[in-house]
Amino acid sequence: MLRLDHVVFPIRDAARSLAFYRDVLGLSLAEAHDGDDWDSFPWLMMIFPLPGGGEIVLVELRDAQLPDYGALPRDARHYAMAIDAVSDLAAWRSRLRTAEVRFWEEDHGAQQSIYFEDPDGVVLEITAPPSQLPATPGERAQQVVRRWLGAAHP
Repeated sequence: MLRLDHVVFPIRDAARSLAFYRDVLGLSLAEAHDGDDWDSFPWLMMIFPLPGGGEIVLVELRDAQLPDYGALPRDARHYAMAIDAVSDLAAWRSRLRTAEVRFWEEDHGAQQSIYFEDPDGVVLEITAPPSQLPATPGERAQQVVRRWLGAAHP
């Protein structure tokens, strides 16, 4: 069975990103690697383990041109982290305000979410309660995909 192992985000400023992920999100830097041979770019990789498994990996490629994250709707490209209870979102609101991180909230019915951007424009979500998908594939999901694939899209 597959499970999430890690996500990799390109960054522009390692010091700024380290401070954000460590000090604002409260993650611990577990490993770091560097070199000068990633498609001819000097690089730094910082690895932050997540409670419950998986890692956020930040990579700075010196002198590389990063894409404009603003080209897509901001919540169409995000990484979500779950907390157990909706009541725990209050502490995250306070933490983000203290760090002067702008955020927005969405009510998804079964879940409540806070969204915010890291220093490089990567959208992060903290959601509660954790997602609960069915253990077996659903017919409704199959129908939605078939409808999408059969429709004409510009």
